[in-house]
Amino acid sequence: MEHLRPFERRVLAMHAAGTPIDDIAIAFRRSVPHMERVIAWSRIPRSGPASRRKGRALEQRVMAFRLAGLDYDEIAPRFRASPEFIRRIEGLAHFRKARELLR
Repeated sequence: MEHLRPFERRVLAMHAAGTPIDDIAIAFRRSVPHMERVIAWSRIPRSGPASRRKGRALEQRVMAFRLAGLDYDEIAPRFRASPEFIRRIEGLAHFRKARELLR
């Protein structure tokens, strides 16, 4: 269970606590068949957590805009965010990249 995603852990915890699948589906705004698949697939053994070499999609897009020469003030409206938020996302992307290089 240590290699499950947070969503999967919450679904399994609710299911183990006896919450009906209908209620779980409503809580996560998903269909009942989707929740049944999540429960079934989460029981399949995994070798470990998924590799995160690329970073999150938001980080990738921000970094691509920064490499293209756009300023924080130009990028922020594209994501409906503040320039400070974009600056933090870029910093996080650099941090993750450095951490991967040290492994």
